[in-house]
Amino acid sequence: MALPQLSRSLTGLLVNASSIIHPRTFSLSTVAAAVQKMTRVRVVDNSSLGNTPYHRSPRVIHVYTKNGVGKVGDTVLLAIKGQKKKALIVGQKMPGERMSPRFDSNNVVLIEENGNPTGTRIKVPMPTHLRKLEGDYSKVLAIASSFV
Repeated sequence: MALPQLSRSLTGLLVNASSIIHPRTFSLSTVAAAVQKMTRVRVVDNSSLGNTPYHRSPRVIHVYTKNGVGKVGDTVLLAIKGQKKKALIVGQKMPGERMSPRFDSNNVVLIEENGNPTGTRIKVPMPTHLRKLEGDYSKVLAIASSFV
């Protein structure tokens, strides 16, 4: 008889204790908003692979950086329409360094193994600070229609 009464009092104690503890509010850290593995991206060039509709959006399967977090100017490996394809990040949702634009989506341009872009035109404005970054992005910058 003492056991059910003890369990009821412990249950009441736990309910009272849980009402004192405040619910935790979660916030997105900067890494969660950055381009990393399994991030959905948007292909913004006019390549045939990136523009034909498919039931799955392209996803990042590898980021070619030391920490695995990509930013504008980094190269990533995409899974797009059952194929693996390299891409260059040209815009991201996460705020970057000062005076760099923020985009509504994570934008990528498909590139070949040698660094040449697959498409012939880029449909969205490109960030101007991409010109100053290390790496040979001259061919990608040449097909861009506008800069921000």
